[in-house]
Amino acid sequence: MEGAPFPLPKVIYSDQDVLVVDKPAGLLSLPDGYDRSRPYLAGVLMTEFGRLWVVHRLDRDTSGVMVLARSPQAHRALNMQFENRQTAKIYHAIVVGSPTWETTGVDLPLRVDGDRRHRTVVDQEAGKPAFTAIYCLERFSGYTLIEAQPHTGYAHQIRAHLAAVGHPIVGDTLYNRRQVKPDQLMIPGLPRVALHARSLTFYHPTSGERLSFASAYPIDFERAIHQLRRENMSMRNPQKD
Repeated sequence: MEGAPFPLPKVIYSDQDVLVVDKPAGLLSLPDGYDRSRPYLAGVLMTEFGRLWVVHRLDRDTSGVMVLARSPQAHRALNMQFENRQTAKIYHAIVVGSPTWETTGVDLPLRVDGDRRHRTVVDQEAGKPAFTAIYCLERFSGYTLIEAQPHTGYAHQIRAHLAAVGHPIVGDTLYNRRQVKPDQLMIPGLPRVALHARSLTFYHPTSGERLSFASAYPIDFERAIHQLRRENMSMRNPQKD
């Protein structure tokens, strides 16, 4: 789309049944319920690929791998996989703080749309079982790059779970809950939630072949990591007078 005021998705894979794309941060997965004129993923792609069916979603500010169905039959088959937890999703995020653990599992029940701000909240009584495996990948001064593997698929699950264990995602003002100061929550050059859908694995709806697709870090995410690495190096090797 010439002159489009929004980032365009990159096509990773396409056949007659599925379309796998790298969704940029800033683009909606679904049509906006209040402003139908706002661009969204399938709407941007339909000119080239025709009608598309959304199987799962990423938040507007989240970048990374998404699969869309290109037929009702593929849509049903993929939906069943997501519902039956036959897919594997890996996310990377930059979180505030330095966890005391290298690996942990967050097993806290969640209730979607659980408060006035429509957040997903931990609710021991009315919440549904939710589990996220978390791994520390790289530590910086005041921040950590982590990998999250949600074993359940609730909206905002990773954001809610990370906030619940005291390590909100950089840029996530919705789930910070005053755990950290606003200046700690932001990294210059990364004006969004620092969450990236790194890879997605599923079974092809027609052939049954197990497929796995990955997405490189977008520029803003990559630059933030480089910046944090430079700051680490500066602290370890201070300049001498």
